[in-house]
Amino acid sequence: MSVAVVFGSAMGNTEGAAEKIAEALGAELLNIADVDADKLNSFDKLVCGTSTWGSGDLQDDWESFDFSGLNLSGKTVAVFGMGDSSSYSDTFCGAMGKLATALKEAGANLVGEVSTDGYDFEDSEAVVDGKFVGLALDNDNQEDLTDERIANWVEQIKANF
Repeated sequence: MSVAVVFGSAMGNTEGAAEKIAEALGAELLNIADVDADKLNSFDKLVCGTSTWGSGDLQDDWESFDFSGLNLSGKTVAVFGMGDSSSYSDTFCGAMGKLATALKEAGANLVGEVSTDGYDFEDSEAVVDGKFVGLALDNDNQEDLTDERIANWVEQIKANF
């Protein structure tokens, strides 16, 4: 079984989280800027992460990724995202929601939703039925919780990976 943790990161925070997740899962680490849909299709399972820019926008490398060739039918996928719940309280981790939607449209079976408890924000595209679609991280305002949140989430999703 092949597992990859795929990230898009401009400032390094998402890459740092991806490294920790990949190490904990024993997965290959890939920068979305360096791969195409065929490469992602070759994995059995994926964990995909993005930072949120502007008003809920995907990180640039994910934004320019061609999702049209992605076929994740029957594959398990988890998502994580970085956001700023203070400065962008109304679009917190919105890119994670956009990424989850694109992956689901490609056939992915999404796992790893997370409670919104402990987060302080107004709104997010990443919240569905009262939970985040994946792991939301806020290194700008809650950096002290990042390692614990990653560890808890990895334990949660391990059974699927």
